[in-house]
Parts: sequence; structure tokens; C-alpha cells
Amino acid sequence: MKPTLFILAAGMGSRYGGLKQLDGVGPNGETIMDYSVYDALKAGFGKIVFVIRKDFEKEFREKITSKYEGHVPVEVVFQSIDALPEGFEADPERTKPWGTGQAVLMGKDVIREPFAVINADDYYGSDSFRILADALKELDGKKNEYCMVGFNIGNTLSENGGVSRGLCTVDGDGYLTDVTECHGIERKDGKIIHILDGKEEQFPEDANVSMNLWGFTPDYFDYSEKKFKDFLKEHAKELKSEFYIPTVVNNLIKSGTIRLKVHPTPSKWFGVTYAADRPATVEMFRKLAEEGVYPSPLF
Repeated sequence: MKPTLFILAAGMGSRYGGLKQLDGVGPNGETIMDYSVYDALKAGFGKIVFVIRKDFEKEFREKITSKYEGHVPVEVVFQSIDALPEGFEADPERTKPWGTGQAVLMGKDVIREPFAVINADDYYGSDSFRILADALKELDGKKNEYCMVGFNIGNTLSENGGVSRGLCTVDGDGYLTDVTECHGIERKDGKIIHILDGKEEQFPEDANVSMNLWGFTPDYFDYSEKKFKDFLKEHAKELKSEFYIPTVVNNLIKSGTIRLKVHPTPSKWFGVTYAADRPATVEMFRKLAEEGVYPSPLF
């Protein structure tokens, strides 16, 4: 069975200042998502699922999903503040959904096969999708065995400010033992630094980091739903608390419930964390089209 690509596209991109999922950065107005879909199809993925917010469904279907008709089956699911397990309700003052962990749960009713989870606004590179597709095909029919693609930190930095990345610790066999969210990571004076407890600390040059390029089997949904209920018991009435994928993964690893293999990629990430990142991203896609790495237009 071919794996599914699940794209997290519900966020607004507050630092970027707009709905960056729909921003055309390719030579023919392609979005970063379009390149991910193209690379995924080439790597052997068989279905695309998007999680978005209901309020931009019409624009999303017109600009994004319409172009994939005839290429691949597509499903759209919705993340909202009120999409909660039975017995829970959010504070009426809350203004944003519950994070990536909740977003993934929105796919529970439409995904029955091994699946990848990616961010809509990150370019991961074709190697990354090939690596993940191969790993997911190996997991078909299995449970409690997951995977992710790990990037070298130096391949994931922005020239326009600090970024947040999940620092991965792995054992001797390449299985994840811990993922720690680190913030304010950037290159300064030839060194990579991050902000820890308000101070600049050096960040390891050879670090493997998570860019939210996960591979799961459907049993993940049940584990995640249980963890989400536990989270809501403590945080349902808070206005800003969020439920993240790495929180679930860490918990499942540390309890011995699952194993997660980290597959390194040589790919270089780029994206639009900041508005100032956009010109370099546009130039990169122009070059890739010029060199024949991607057709133009893509679809």
C-alpha cells in the first residue's frame, strides 16, 4: 500500500505576516506545498491529506487542491478550537487551535495506511521524501514502529533571524531517545548558537534536528488521542497552551511503547520563516527550475 502525505496547513504564519501556505514562490506561482506534493508523488506516496482551517477552505480549494485533480487523490480535513474529544470544551476567549498534535488527530477518519506528516511552509527536498517513503513502506502492517527524517542543523538555518528546531538524541542503532525543542538558533560569528534561559549558548554543529517530517502508522492516532485527553484535563481552560507532536513522541518513547528510527537526509531545508526569507526562496526555486530539477509549471 502506498503511504499518505499529511500536510499541516492550518497556521497563519504570524511572523511572516500572512497566509504563507498560499503564497506563490515558484516561477509559475507554485507554493512550497506544491513542491512537497511533487516530490512526494515522485517518491511513491499515493494520497494527499491537508488539514486547514474552515475559514479559508474556498480559497484553498481554488488555489491549491484544484491543480492536483487527475494527479492524486486529495482529502481536506479541518482543525478548529472546538474540535475536541467528547467531554471537553475550550475557554470561549481562546483564539487559536491546539497545535500540531491536535492537527494530526484531524486525519484520523481518512487515513488508514502509513503516513508522513509535514509542515506546509517548509521545503524538505526530494531526497527527504524518497527516504521517508522507503521507510514508511517498510512499516506497512506494523504497529509501534515509527520514523522521521533528521536534518543537519547547518542545513536548516535562516539568514534573517533565529529559528526553532527539535534537537534529536539517538541511540547507537539510530533510534530516537529524546527530541528537545530549542529556540533562537542562528549562526553568529561563525558559530551556531541558541537561546537557553535567556542566554546565548553554543549549539552542536553536527546536531540532527527535527523539521516536523514524521512517519507514523495509524495506531499513532489512538495513542495521540489519549495523550490529548490527558493534556486537556490540565490545560483545557488555558488560552495559549498547545499540544505538540514531539510531546506525544517523547512520551511514547520514554514509556517504551514505541520505537522511532531517525533517517538522516542530505537535503537542505529552506522556507519562509520570516518575510525577509521570501526573496532567497523565490530565487532558489527559479534556479531549480532553470537547472531542470523541477518542471515549470509543476502541474
